[in-house]
Amino acid sequence: MAVAYRLTVLGTGYLGATHAACMAELGFEVLGLDVDPEKIASLQRGELPIHEPGLEEMLRRNLANGRLRFTTSYQEAAEFGDVHFVCVGTPQKKGEFAADVSYLDAVVESLAPHLRRECLVVGKSTVPVGTAQRLADKLALLAGPHVELAWNPEFLREGFAVRDTLKPDRLVFGVASERAEKILRDVYTPLGDVPTVVTDFPTAELVKSAANAFLATKISFINAMAEVCEAAHADVKQLSLALSFDERIGGRFLNPGLGFGGGCLPKDIRAFMARAGELGADQALTFLREVDAINMRRRARMVDLARDLVGGSFHTRTVGVLGAAFKPNSDDIRDSPALDVALTIRQEGGAVTVYDPVALNNVRKAHPTLDTADSALTAVRNADVVLLLTEWQEFVDLDPEAIGTVVNTRNIVDGRNALDSEIWRAANWNYRALGRP
Repeated sequence: MAVAYRLTVLGTGYLGATHAACMAELGFEVLGLDVDPEKIASLQRGELPIHEPGLEEMLRRNLANGRLRFTTSYQEAAEFGDVHFVCVGTPQKKGEFAADVSYLDAVVESLAPHLRRECLVVGKSTVPVGTAQRLADKLALLAGPHVELAWNPEFLREGFAVRDTLKPDRLVFGVASERAEKILRDVYTPLGDVPTVVTDFPTAELVKSAANAFLATKISFINAMAEVCEAAHADVKQLSLALSFDERIGGRFLNPGLGFGGGCLPKDIRAFMARAGELGADQALTFLREVDAINMRRRARMVDLARDLVGGSFHTRTVGVLGAAFKPNSDDIRDSPALDVALTIRQEGGAVTVYDPVALNNVRKAHPTLDTADSALTAVRNADVVLLLTEWQEFVDLDPEAIGTVVNTRNIVDGRNALDSEIWRAANWNYRALGRP
């Protein structure tokens, strides 16, 4: 390691816990901070509040070797760290599209008075463009010229966060000086040769928003084609396959289905629209409103397909739901399309039972009256229709004959186009999927 910087990570949610453990894995001394004493105590015991493959083992390994520890003290963090990574959330404001950046302000206001020596504060959170400069000005006012700000957006995918941190496809440094650039290059030297873009604050902030907007648009595009395919009696899976061979388009994020959810993509594109409006550039992003609308229509269409299979009404019908997390390899149920569909069907009178390999604890906390099961077979027992709503490999590998022995009627709606339709139809299932004949 070129320079022995000591790092702090301020905020130990999904992003912060991952960044702290991975930086310790790279050989740095790391101090994680959070204002929640229970969360800190849990992390210090090596227990994660989230499900992320490989992360808990890394956390425990670096706690044991002494490179990683946690605190609730901003004073301790300020005295310890040479580089302070800000990793707090920027949720959507209640009743608005705009992002709530109050947690960022709280971190800066709490940390700045304790910063007595030269250091670099690095924002990693996804923020409305203009936030970095505002925080830089606040830092200068509260801490003085010896403290500098940089912006280094994260590009983590839930379920692949450890890999994305240790083997990123690119790094973006929003900096105002060569010194800040050098520090960031030193910090990330252990990663090896990674494509790096060095730019200004606004561009660095926009990279993450623009990336999310593009991915959301691509997902909603193929789902819009699914709507057309249903009307034309075409097959969106075959359409998607044909499009994927065009190198200009590619096949990633071109999987038709129930659409996107989670704690980032939906709120980030809405915040992007809101900020564009504040800047007077709202017309440039009006297409994102339709992207959002297409995405939400997929959920309603899923309910429609299930309702059709049970005779037009969910009353007196039993529905087995496979999947609650917004995506596989995660226990995140924030804005989950799967959970949204399950709750909608229950509101329409269906007897719904949900199973998910890792998200059940979160489901039970958030929706204690929703029936859950501890296995796929139990969830679909006596079901009049089965819904596959999160494409866990466990569900893709299900034996249609084995499942067929416990259901009431062999009806299935594949909300993720993840199953082999021919195999399921050969097992006498009424197979339906979004955008397919």
